[in-house]
Amino acid sequence: MQSIEETSRKIKFMAEGVMDDWGLLIIVFLVGLGAFGLGRLSALEVVRPPVSIQNSEVLSHPKGTYMGGLYVASSAGKNYYFPWCPGASKISSDTAVWFQSESDAQAAGYTPGKNCKGLGIGSSK
Repeated sequence: MQSIEETSRKIKFMAEGVMDDWGLLIIVFLVGLGAFGLGRLSALEVVRPPVSIQNSEVLSHPKGTYMGGLYVASSAGKNYYFPWCPGASKISSDTAVWFQSESDAQAAGYTPGKNCKGLGIGSSK
């Protein structure tokens, strides 16, 4: 019966002989084979259709997603905001005044809030 040390020496001796002559070629072949296999694995992923963005219909009277309309102001203030703007979060529900359009808010004497991007664009001031 051979000892573990003897078996280890025999394996090292055989590996040294193979590595001297064919080692580099074997390593290059195995790396190429592995790269090819990984490339084939990526082809197994389900291909999704590309995302396409299309124009949607523009509503003549947009529907509000908030309680009273698309714009909100405070009865004690002078500015109006979109409901998601920082200024609107400071308005209490008791003093909130809702408008369906910017022109309605401006007709009531309110001006666009400065910290609310997108307000007052395209409206006459």
